[in-house]
Amino acid sequence: MDASSQEAAHRAASDAELIAWVDEQDNLLGALVRSDLRQRGLIGRCTFIFLFNSAGELCVHRRTLSKAIYPGFWDTAAGGMVAAGESYADSAARELAEELGVSGVELTAHDHFYFQDGNSRLWCTSFSAVWDGPLHLQPEEVMEARFIPLDAVLREADEKPYCPDAQEGLRRYLASRR
Repeated sequence: MDASSQEAAHRAASDAELIAWVDEQDNLLGALVRSDLRQRGLIGRCTFIFLFNSAGELCVHRRTLSKAIYPGFWDTAAGGMVAAGESYADSAARELAEELGVSGVELTAHDHFYFQDGNSRLWCTSFSAVWDGPLHLQPEEVMEARFIPLDAVLREADEKPYCPDAQEGLRRYLASRR
């Protein structure tokens, strides 16, 4: 199977995942298939993990073109939708391991907030972690990744397409550190 076929198969499987479905106050209503949740404009749960190295640089990565939301965009956080029956913390650990190949790190929880952009309606919890080891990218979701200084991330976000949901999480994270 070539890379394009693998990405398409991964996208189909991803769209079929059962995702935590919540109301406007983040009360759990049940579970819905990801694509149904998105198409109906309902609210799901999501995590963002800001991965830093010990020098304070943030890992940014570029999403594959097969992603349903923000294809090809740069992202300041690993993360994704919280699966049915999963906590925010469990989702964060799973997503960090899947997308960047990072596991066994301490995750620090930060902000919990609501985000809406078009049909994307999310209750989000952000986390941070420090990692100096190698990254093992999930080829179906991540095209490339690198650690760069925060000021460079903020400059790049003005010049390149960055995912607005993670950018909101990063803005809130940085504001809380002042």
